[in-house]
Amino acid sequence: MHITVITPTYNEAENLPKLVSALFSLPLDLSLLIVDDNSPDGTGNLADDLAKKYPGRVEVLHRPGKMGLRSAYLNGFQKILNGDAQVLVQMDADFSHDPAALVEMSKLLESCDVVLGSRYVPGGSVDKNWPLWRKNLSAFGNFYARTILGLPLHDVTTGYRMWRRETLQQMPVERIQSSGYVFLVEMMYLAHCLQFKIGESPIYFADRRWGKSKMSIKIQMEAAMRIWQVLWNFRDLKKAGTAGRL
Repeated sequence: MHITVITPTYNEAENLPKLVSALFSLPLDLSLLIVDDNSPDGTGNLADDLAKKYPGRVEVLHRPGKMGLRSAYLNGFQKILNGDAQVLVQMDADFSHDPAALVEMSKLLESCDVVLGSRYVPGGSVDKNWPLWRKNLSAFGNFYARTILGLPLHDVTTGYRMWRRETLQQMPVERIQSSGYVFLVEMMYLAHCLQFKIGESPIYFADRRWGKSKMSIKIQMEAAMRIWQVLWNFRDLKKAGTAGRL
């Protein structure tokens, strides 16, 4: 089972070489697509060097500037689905997503259409050094989104995901309108509406080891407002009783 990891990057020069090393040490048939948004710190150039070092295993998609998480992944999906990868992974480049978790996620995918790296199932957790307010904000944001959307999942905001190729091919991703982190929620809501089988594998979500986090309270507050828009956008699927997959 060939797996392609897609990781969007913006100023991840400190993390990228370490991430590549960690991924390629796993007992998996794995390659990496780096989607770089013209990082000022030279991440794109570094990615090109890694592609030369690992020909056939590392590819780079250069974009002219910061274009958002949604387009980074959709561009990445389009590129990878034109190839022969059987499994696609969404993964952050900052080590908040432990590469080693891919092993267990791949096992669970054998009986699922998509697998989430979940912080809120038994065995999962968030960074032990997070202050209480940040833990509460993360947990509440998750509870809020899954309650409003009626999702029978524990972690709908996780960005660590493993998809079967055929699942993504049946997803009408052109209907997804959200940018930023709500894109992740909307994508999972669409998968649920289409009745795909969603599994959750426990992960420890660590704070990024190097560099500065891009998450803020403002971003999460904006996301909370947009959850209602997600519910509205797919009202036809819910009204139809989720009649089936496309």
